[in-house]
Amino acid sequence: MSDTTAPPATADAAEVRTWLRECVATYVRLPAEDIDVNLPLSEYGLDSVYVLSLCADIEDRYGIEVEPTLLWDHPAIGPIAEALTPLLAAR
Repeated sequence: MSDTTAPPATADAAEVRTWLRECVATYVRLPAEDIDVNLPLSEYGLDSVYVLSLCADIEDRYGIEVEPTLLWDHPAIGPIAEALTPLLAAR
């Protein structure tokens, strides 16, 4: 789900959470409102291939480098968004 537009100038945890929720919804073919931001991504059937794809999507969207271990250390959308926020502020 790569986004080729310029990265947003600022992004808080809420914006990142919303965007990640939409990405995951696209991957699992569910409405975004059906995605629980506190449920581990593995509960939606997302495997390591999807994790790598999601890392690439984050990098494309926000113009930062993301190690796949970030998503292993923070397995749900909410914690991922919280972990990304300081990285986005520092770019």
